[in-house]
Amino acid sequence: MVEEVREQVIRASAYRPYEGGKRVFVIEAAEAMRDESQNALLKTLEEPPEFVHLILLTSEPAALLETIASRCQPVDFAPLPAEAVEAALREGTGDGDEEISAAARISGGDLELARLLLSEQGRALRLQAVERDWSAMLKSAEGAGEEAELAAREALEGEKEAGMKRSARDITDAAKRAGRRRRTELLDLGLRLAAAWFRDLAATASGAAEVIYNRDRLPQLQSLASGLDPNSARRAAELVQDTRSRLDLNVSEELALEALQFRLERTVSGAAVRRPQSAK
Repeated sequence: MVEEVREQVIRASAYRPYEGGKRVFVIEAAEAMRDESQNALLKTLEEPPEFVHLILLTSEPAALLETIASRCQPVDFAPLPAEAVEAALREGTGDGDEEISAAARISGGDLELARLLLSEQGRALRLQAVERDWSAMLKSAEGAGEEAELAAREALEGEKEAGMKRSARDITDAAKRAGRRRRTELLDLGLRLAAAWFRDLAATASGAAEVIYNRDRLPQLQSLASGLDPNSARRAAELVQDTRSRLDLNVSEELALEALQFRLERTVSGAAVRRPQSAK
């Protein structure tokens, strides 16, 4: 998806806006662009038309090529503090549940993500991440993708009926892209939650339980961390993050998750990585 956006930006930036005096292009997850894509975008960044503004969003600026980073003006956006997210989640509820505290911390300052984690879908995804139930995680992501594709198709067909020029192929392609995007987002979130779990295992095994994210699962973390080498848990978190990055390369998701489980079992022994019987 990022590669498609990059191509569109390069083409569209040459045209003056239909209305107004400026055109603004925003590329999300800019770090996901391959090196050749970043190089292709370089000329546009070096000599943009006077009416064009380019905004690259990234959570990993170090992953951008130096030639790209040096031509950008950095603007840092700090995430909302966990306390602020937690306060917003509790507003009007008076609920003191530890699950709210956990969602606020896992979200990394994203209020909408925190709300998702407190939904039925989010709770299921958290459980799948904790248990490394990859098959269930894939199934959940596929279901979410199908729902997003259907919703996008209905919205696009409604726009066509309202008079917007859209071909049947355009509608089909756009709906499929929306479905793939949602599927990828949910799977990426599941892996992010799994990485956070191993991060918490490492913290608990190191005697730093006060910094864990999954506060509502502290007893389980303490049980699994007993006698666990914190370094092996940290390595497990790195393996999960590595798998997240590999999914951007369009590898087989099922095979990538099977390989991840194999690597986890070699890195962290025992119940810390054992999957439930239903997932085998």
